[in-house]
Amino acid sequence: MNFATLYRSVKVNLHQRVLDFVHLLVQNRLRHYTGAATSDFLFDKASSQAILHTERFKAIFKNHIPTDEELIIILLALVPHLQPAFYSHLIQEFFPEGGDFPEFGGVKGLNHRGILPTGETALFVLAGSNLEKRLPIQTLLHHNAWLSQSGILQLEPVKAGEPTMSGRLLLDEEVVELFTLGKVLPPRFSNAFAAERLATEQEWSDLVLNDYTQQQIRDIQIWLQHNHTLLYSWGMHKKIKPGYRSLFYGPPGTGKTLTATLLGKHTQLEVFRIDLSQTVSKYIGETEKNLSRIFDKAQHKNWILFFDEADALFGKRTNVRDAHDRYANQEVSYLLQRIESYPGVVILASNMKSNIDDAMLRRFHSVVHFPKPNAAERLILWEKALPQQAKLADAVDLANIAQKYELTGSGIINVVQRVCLEFLTQNLTAITNDILEIAIRKEMEKEGKMV
Repeated sequence: MNFATLYRSVKVNLHQRVLDFVHLLVQNRLRHYTGAATSDFLFDKASSQAILHTERFKAIFKNHIPTDEELIIILLALVPHLQPAFYSHLIQEFFPEGGDFPEFGGVKGLNHRGILPTGETALFVLAGSNLEKRLPIQTLLHHNAWLSQSGILQLEPVKAGEPTMSGRLLLDEEVVELFTLGKVLPPRFSNAFAAERLATEQEWSDLVLNDYTQQQIRDIQIWLQHNHTLLYSWGMHKKIKPGYRSLFYGPPGTGKTLTATLLGKHTQLEVFRIDLSQTVSKYIGETEKNLSRIFDKAQHKNWILFFDEADALFGKRTNVRDAHDRYANQEVSYLLQRIESYPGVVILASNMKSNIDDAMLRRFHSVVHFPKPNAAERLILWEKALPQQAKLADAVDLANIAQKYELTGSGIINVVQRVCLEFLTQNLTAITNDILEIAIRKEMEKEGKMV
């Protein structure tokens, strides 16, 4: 039956359309291969176009219009996510007695018991045994081809000596989610993805920074707004590298993380925090693997990557004394390479600028200082932090408290939380100086400061 007619006459959901299309496609190839059909007909053009122009596939491909061959390779990789025994049952139709069928390719997974398609599967389905047709299809799976460069599908690397096309067709997890669920789920923090998604209900008005720091943050906002025009409409991609790299440095609690989060919030970009002190592994080679997974996932999504505790990897590089020193320096070089090639915003955070290696500093577009707030800024922080319900006693002089105690923004929030809980617990009518002083003393002792 002509698929275009089927789509017009029967309301079939997209998942079933894909299964039916690939079933007919592979069936036609197997018929031709076994001699049951003399024609090399594979599919009706209208059938592939009907799938291509659905909303979910438009969302996957964005502005690119894939060829039929690219679309079919993606569909071949997608099918096991919909029907685990799909390929096993199809092959059994033609080879009921079983046996090896190496021409079809395919491998078993560690957990998946059905057949997982490989590059050889794509070559067989699209070109059969025709070498002249197989070679152009093979180029579609090259790492420089659109499928790989877009991040939609990769050909799994194989062991040395194995045919390249014996690698599995690996669809990006988000492509699978978008097709099967209709939406992309935020990645979860795990050993395989050591990055935490940052979000906030706060606004720029909640952030208290000095004028110079604000101007430097404005520079990043300008880049986010105009970088695409600068690089591609003005042709500057030939002269400057993609991406924007910034160092945020200053004491804990001065707004580095909140600033990065707000940059994402107001540009509708996801922000992910990578704690380098947790990502760096004592095992040689593991740090590169941990970081590679993050960059590979972020590469085509324009995420803002916020590397916290940057000193853990970007501290002053050591002289090479042993194998671990050599690999430590290699880890720095690897991350430098990935950061410089990343097309989005990368922010590194450190407590002190002097902790960061000089070679790294030269690669930043901006170095932004987040100093401790002065007395005037602390007063604003106090006023913003205290909720309206928590009334202050008449004797409380916030200006004097702001002048007297050198707390950071996060320190002030901690104090306010303590006094508000005390206010509620004791059913007070107002917060007194004594309550404030006790909470401030506890906070400063926690930070190791003299009161």
